[in-house]
Formats: sequence, C-alpha cells, structure tokens
Amino acid sequence: MVGLTQIYGALLQIPGLETQDQTLGEQMAFVWEQTGFMRWPLAFCLVLGIIVIIWKFFDLTMKASRTKKVLAEVDELLAEHRIDEALEATRNSDAPAAKILYAGLDRHEEGTERVMKAIENQGLIELSKLESGLVVLATLTNVAPLLGFLGTVIGMIIAFQSIEQAGEVEATLVAGGIKVALLTTAAGLVIAIPVSIMHNYFVSRIDSLVIDMEESAQKMIDALHRMQNQRTTHGD
Repeated sequence: MVGLTQIYGALLQIPGLETQDQTLGEQMAFVWEQTGFMRWPLAFCLVLGIIVIIWKFFDLTMKASRTKKVLAEVDELLAEHRIDEALEATRNSDAPAAKILYAGLDRHEEGTERVMKAIENQGLIELSKLESGLVVLATLTNVAPLLGFLGTVIGMIIAFQSIEQAGEVEATLVAGGIKVALLTTAAGLVIAIPVSIMHNYFVSRIDSLVIDMEESAQKMIDALHRMQNQRTTHGD
C-alpha cells in the first residue's frame, strides 16, 4: 500500500493532475474515482491476490513445520529398523512428506522397485497440492498489467474524443483521459509486481520442501534396502 500511494502521489503532481493538499484517504478516493470503470477489475485482482498470498503463506508454513517434524521422526525410526512404527507415524500425519513415505512404506515387502514407483506417484500428487494457488498468482501477474494498459488505451481514446469534439487542443480537455491512462497503468503494475515477487517466493519454498522430501525418501529406500540385505544374510 505504501508503494502504491507513493506512485500515485508522484503521478498526481503532474500539471493538470494535482490534488492540492489532501489526506491519504482523500488521495486514494481521488485515485478510485479517476481510474474509471477499470477500477473494478483492478480492485478484484488486488483483493484476490491478497487473499491467495495470505492463504498460501500460512498453508506452506504449516506444511513445512509438519514435514520437518515427521521426517525427523521417521528417519529415527527407520534407523532403528522400526518399520511398523514408522508406518504408523506416517499414517497419522497429514504432512505431504508423510503421505509420500507412507506410500513407500506400505509396499516395503514388495521390493525396492515397487516402493520407488509408489513414492514417485504419490510425490506427483503431493507436488500438485503444494502448487495449488500458484496458477492464480501467475495469472494475476500477467492480467493486472494488461488491465492497466487497457485502461491507458481507453483513457487516450477519451482524450482524443474530447479533442475531436472541441476542435482544438486544450490541456483541460485531455486531462481526464490522461488521468485514467496514467493511474490505471500504475495500478496494474503496482498490483502485479508484489504478486510476482510472492509467486516466486512460494515457488522457492515449495522447491525446498520437495528437496527435503526427496532426501528423506532416498534415506527410507536405503534403510529398507539395508534391512532386506540383513534379512537375506541371516537367512543364509
């Protein structure tokens, strides 16, 4: 909001666009009025972006916390060859990593190949869940500037229509169209930039979670392989 206000404040100092000495609320009200009907889709993008960002932040934070906890527990249990307890721990957890490990542990008696296939399939499912909401943010990153540019085009059309109707060029005739053109462009970019930053931030956090899950899955496969070799050795 601070960045949006600063940009709008700079725009409003352009000759013909001044708002005199106004409070922040009055300036924002002025901006809302001057962006024309494009304010509605831009406002929708802003509200939707805020909602998705807040939801995704808390969603990934909770999943990361649960994942860290269950991975530490399962690694310890597998190190002690307590497969049944590890299976129970993953079954009772709703962390993405737990579901992946459970898919593999549930088939530990069917061979390493089946375990790896189960982990791979469940991993794709959990990755899809982790990435939920990112498409919305990516779409807003692209759509918000386009809406702003559309407002610019509409504003310039209004300005040229005013000139055509008056038959001469006067600053006061085109000021209204310029207001819409500048403010909608700024609004679209100010919405898109932070949304794009948060989108990339979430992608980075998801990548980190995926790496942790892959490492834990590999540790599990190695532990199962060692236990299988030990059983084979004792059997001989």
